[in-house]
Amino acid sequence: MNHAEDAQVTLVARLNTSHMDSRRGVVRVHAEVLSALGLREWDAIGLYGTRSTAAVVARSPEGTAPRVALLDDVTLSNAGIREDATVIVRPIAVQGARRIVLSGSALTTTSLDPGTLRQALLGKVLAVGDTVSLLPRDLGPGTSTSTATQALRLSVGITWTSELLTVVSTDPGGAVSVQPNSALSWDKTTSRQQPGARPSSTFESSNAAARQSSGTGAGTITVHQREQHDTGTRSNWQPETPKHDEGISVGDLVGMAEQVTMLTDWLSLALDEPELLASLGASPRLGVLVTGPAGVGKATFARAVCAKRALVELDGPGTGALEAGSRAETVSQAIESARGGGVLLITEIDALLPSDPEPVSSLILSRLRRAISDEGVVLIATTAHPDGVDRRIRGQDLCDREITVALPGSSTRRALLDHLLRDVPTAELDLEAVSLRTPGFVAADLMALRREGALRAASRASKDGTEGVIEQRDLLGALEVIRPLSRSGTEELSIGSLTLDDVGDMVETKQALTETVLWPLRHPDTFKRLGVDPPRGVLLYGPPGCGKTFVVRALASSGQLSVHSVKGSELMDKWVGASEKAVRDLFQRARNTAPSLIFLDEIDALVPRRGQSTDSGVGDKVVAALLTELDGTEPLRDVVVLGATNRPELIDPAVLRPGRLERLVFVPPPDSDARAAILRAAGGSIPLADDVNLDELAENLDGYSAADCAALLREAALAAMRRSMDATDVTADDVATARKAVRPSLDPDQVASIKAFADRRSAE
Repeated sequence: MNHAEDAQVTLVARLNTSHMDSRRGVVRVHAEVLSALGLREWDAIGLYGTRSTAAVVARSPEGTAPRVALLDDVTLSNAGIREDATVIVRPIAVQGARRIVLSGSALTTTSLDPGTLRQALLGKVLAVGDTVSLLPRDLGPGTSTSTATQALRLSVGITWTSELLTVVSTDPGGAVSVQPNSALSWDKTTSRQQPGARPSSTFESSNAAARQSSGTGAGTITVHQREQHDTGTRSNWQPETPKHDEGISVGDLVGMAEQVTMLTDWLSLALDEPELLASLGASPRLGVLVTGPAGVGKATFARAVCAKRALVELDGPGTGALEAGSRAETVSQAIESARGGGVLLITEIDALLPSDPEPVSSLILSRLRRAISDEGVVLIATTAHPDGVDRRIRGQDLCDREITVALPGSSTRRALLDHLLRDVPTAELDLEAVSLRTPGFVAADLMALRREGALRAASRASKDGTEGVIEQRDLLGALEVIRPLSRSGTEELSIGSLTLDDVGDMVETKQALTETVLWPLRHPDTFKRLGVDPPRGVLLYGPPGCGKTFVVRALASSGQLSVHSVKGSELMDKWVGASEKAVRDLFQRARNTAPSLIFLDEIDALVPRRGQSTDSGVGDKVVAALLTELDGTEPLRDVVVLGATNRPELIDPAVLRPGRLERLVFVPPPDSDARAAILRAAGGSIPLADDVNLDELAENLDGYSAADCAALLREAALAAMRRSMDATDVTADDVATARKAVRPSLDPDQVASIKAFADRRSAE
């Protein structure tokens, strides 16, 4: 979302009495305030009273005054204000937290395991000095935490809802959001200790039976009981805190049949038939790295496949937050627990063994190697950032096998929605339409979508006194709120309510984009049946103001793909290697949110002709990086690249060959018929008087671009307002007045040059 530049509003703070929002760090404001600040629900905001704090924003209930902000008591305290005081609200950019240090009571610091604590705080926006409760946000994308609330109640006891923590430090600094891979730890110098309680700097389990005798760092280990009839079961296995994903079976893993079969076979051979492998000269050791986007269900997949085996789970971020000695000791304890035929699952291993290794990483890797080779332990590690993992983890003596849990496609999302709603009262739903409008959504996002739809259905049922059922409008309305985890940290193209039907004329352009972008999404079987790959890229070129960017926004409004929009100049950086990295990161984000569209505006600034720049070769390297991404060894599946320029002759010819930006579409200046269509589309919401003849007006607008035509009607409406604030329509005289202010912007020489380029291309 593109926020308004330096936008801020001053509101009156009122106490939010809603039990649903109590102490959850959610600030509710009027829809007009969201629009004025360029925000959507669940974005981050800064609050400035006598001190500054941060929170997430949501829409206030109907009937709330526009100048009122609803805050819970903890957020009021964090902002240093009382009820009825004024508070400044401003959009802010937040980063995902790598590490957060907290202080709390002795009860919480000694009883909470890191996974449960992180799940309780997931999605909250925090700053140093803030007070935060354990009440999960339980709203918005990826934050539904019903399993966490059960674990909190069992770990802390009946008082868990009133426990408060203090944020001591964050990495990076400033306001941060709690992410699935954030490492959380306790500050032992400021933790509030009860008399006789021993200090604790690590997360420890509330179940003493699962602690090792030393008690050091044991809280990061979760031990799952396997059925006693399994061979090799150790007699001293003890159950830990309640299992994550209780009740999730292999049959519930929609779209993962191939991965389930693969991992099941590997486990069967390594643990159940090691002598068969040995007889064939192969080692029975097994190490598997499971990769995939955040929230796609990597850990759930591993737990479900290993449901009937002895499973020891090590929380990567929680263990990685410990000091080096405790980190190594915690890994050793987990290995000891899994000895003799157990499975060691390390979640988010990039937090424990990052790509920039510490000295203790070598010790941890050595112990893991010895465990899987000599002690009969199977290692399964998960990560959403495979490039951020110590490269040694992929060695032949560790995780020499890899399973990728891919982002679900449209058909898989349809099956997931059907599975999630199977036990929910619903009206007749068109889940196919919903699945097409959820690109980039993973299982966690679809669960959040279901919850948001349920909240809307419950609200309607409560007001109407009817039976609560989820309807199609509830799910479609939830799509306006839920932002998938894969796009939670990225800017989004502001599209409003545009559709391709709102784009006047531009028939060839709209057809080219439909065939290149929408057909592969809507008709993949046809492409496969005819044995062809869909086009990979399109270049739109034409004079400024002719609607190139406008038509892309209309395409994005279909909701059927993620749109990553960037100007070519924004990717250029003065630091060596930074520009090429920006290109690689852009394409990686697009792959992670596929199906997606990369829109490169002003692409001539990004890929100029090589050998003609004076920037010490930086531009040439960027062109090479882009060519590699477009047509390199790693396939670009379900990602379309769309470039726009008004200087096509400056673009490196290699970018325009087949397999790259292979379709060149000339967006010409609008002719009389096109200008009439544009005026009708732009004037659809403007009350025009009977004396305004758009066809006649269009004939007299030579040299006007599409943007000029829209600006003309906008200026005519302002002229009507100047004439009278009670005006009910726009007259021909208002249009004539507007023509004096809005002049044609097309440069005849530039238009002729671009037309000559188009003629040369068509003649080739």
